[in-house]
Amino acid sequence: MSKILVIDDDALVRNTIAHILGREGYELVFASDGRQGLQLFKSEHPELIITDIIMPEKEGLEVIREIREMCSDSKIIAISGGGRLGNSDFLAMAAKFGACEIIVKPFDPSELTESVSRCLQGSK
Repeated sequence: MSKILVIDDDALVRNTIAHILGREGYELVFASDGRQGLQLFKSEHPELIITDIIMPEKEGLEVIREIREMCSDSKIIAISGGGRLGNSDFLAMAAKFGACEIIVKPFDPSELTESVSRCLQGSK
């Protein structure tokens, strides 16, 4: 089964994603900020990255840009609950930076699993 790297500073979101995607049989690796996420990307070689946009240390847009520089064909899903500028601005920027899919928090489990499936099917 595919390995997925989940980068989010919110433990509740990481646990929710673990529950949803763990049921589907995916191998999951977790990071609590962008800097740790990039280290795990280099060492774990995941097939898919799910990254929050607004995080301490290194934000998701930076993570997406740096992953694209290292491996241009990586599959990335950007998720965001918004912030001062609002969801649409951050998620639109994530798409321009190279996210394959964008998801607004809070999300339905089926929305997450369908996005993951679409991304991974595109990589085969």
